[in-house]
Amino acid sequence: MKKFMTMLVTCLLVFALVACTANKDAGSEPTKDDGKGKTKEKVEKVVNWNNGQEPTSFDPPIGFDAVSWNALNNLMEGLTRLDQTHQPKAATAKSWDVSEDGKVYTFHIREEAKWSNGDDLTAGDFVYAWKRLLDPKTGSSAAFLGYFIEGGEAFNTGKGTADGVKVKAVDNKTFEVTLTSPQAYFLSVIANPAFFPINEKVAAANPKWFAEASSFVGNGPFNLTEWNHDSDFTMTKNNKYWDAKNVKLDKIHWAMVDDENTEYQMYTTGELDSSDVPSELADKLFKEGDVKVEDQAGEYFYRFNLTKEPFQNENIRKAFALAVNQEQMVDLVTKNKEKPAYGFVSYGFKDATGEDFRKKSGDLLKTDVAKAKELLKKGMEEEHYTKLPEVTLTYSTSDEHKKIAEALQQMFKENLGVDVKLANMESSVFATDQKALKFQLSRSSFLADYADPINFLENFITGSPMNRTGWSNAEFDQLIKDAKNEKDEKKRFEMMYQAEKVLFDAAPIIPIHFYNQVYLQNKDVTGVVRHPVGYLEFKWADKK
Repeated sequence: MKKFMTMLVTCLLVFALVACTANKDAGSEPTKDDGKGKTKEKVEKVVNWNNGQEPTSFDPPIGFDAVSWNALNNLMEGLTRLDQTHQPKAATAKSWDVSEDGKVYTFHIREEAKWSNGDDLTAGDFVYAWKRLLDPKTGSSAAFLGYFIEGGEAFNTGKGTADGVKVKAVDNKTFEVTLTSPQAYFLSVIANPAFFPINEKVAAANPKWFAEASSFVGNGPFNLTEWNHDSDFTMTKNNKYWDAKNVKLDKIHWAMVDDENTEYQMYTTGELDSSDVPSELADKLFKEGDVKVEDQAGEYFYRFNLTKEPFQNENIRKAFALAVNQEQMVDLVTKNKEKPAYGFVSYGFKDATGEDFRKKSGDLLKTDVAKAKELLKKGMEEEHYTKLPEVTLTYSTSDEHKKIAEALQQMFKENLGVDVKLANMESSVFATDQKALKFQLSRSSFLADYADPINFLENFITGSPMNRTGWSNAEFDQLIKDAKNEKDEKKRFEMMYQAEKVLFDAAPIIPIHFYNQVYLQNKDVTGVVRHPVGYLEFKWADKK
């Protein structure tokens, strides 16, 4: 807090000299003649943002979450980058060629593409990074994204070798990849931070190059220049970035404040340039008209653990799911104008006929208290329960998660007559334990990694590190596999519609609401792009 107050006081002092507004930071670098025979102070363009928590990792295949990839997306860059309209466009690669069968992509890397330490960025850096993503020793939860590369899944699952992964450096600036089948969404997928290059020479010299600002080497619009762990970090413009001329900000300072009320207070005092909307203030702030709402592809949901009683029973799972009132949840608890979720794939994805996937697939698991009671009774009879085993609902520590958990607890009591205990733990421990299937019923979330419904559904294939339910279904697995290999878009979508139905017939999850992006932002800050797939862009941002 002291650091932010110092910045604010500095700004007020500069105000007297150059008439800047109170929430801007000013530098003292003189500029040349302003055209009137006078010199003037250059105003340093600094944006103050909140990351919420300490990044999990700035190692691209490991930092596979919002608290890591929002920052990573501005520190590094892949072959493609999502533009202001959320479409993949040329980035580190200036162009590419595609074979007639749609399986071989040849990327031509920009001659001017450099690392922040001045090293030339090469095709070999992509070969190294993509094989490392797929290497089982890396342990990346994002590795499944690379299964469309020929030999990728075999290498990651221990059935193949690194040499079998079909990526290669044709020459220093030409990178080639062979896919298992044509993928309509390929160029969007590789904009994901998991596919960022890694400076092989730097990584060989220091395997922990990503752990500190002093050793971090990137290739994006900004450099990591300071990192005070569990406190804050700072980025400055990367003058070696190939498109540096279009980067307007000088600096981004990221706080780590994991409390939405504190974040909001810091926004009101000018210590932050953006804030989420606290649920208790939502009605007031929406009426004032300053709240912005944008789409985001993702969902807030709960996972059952099918390896723990009583949720091995499908009818008991469905009873709990049907007892949840999603509409009440968004209207009375979260209050951020989210859409209630009765399926898993978000709105906004068009099928081959132009229909919205979510609307066509429909409501697959919607509130029905009478049915819930009937199924609970049936499930208990099937398991010969005279009393339902004790149920504990676990969530990761935050005010938002606590409110939703308490609302669920009340719904289960009122609608099913079941007393559910609540437990919470810190997010880093929570994530590890959830993957290890240690919880009975636990909160979860998903933000799309790329713009296609298959990305939502592939989470639940057997053995996926994203599954975390213990659920396995051969029909579902085959539908996802076939959809990934299907060239005909109409047939591909039919497979995905069927797969989502299979998922909800088994009910390993309780959908709560689809995400949106509800926020307040300093009017002097412009050009920040919030992609529906989850990344945050400062490349085109500016500040008056």
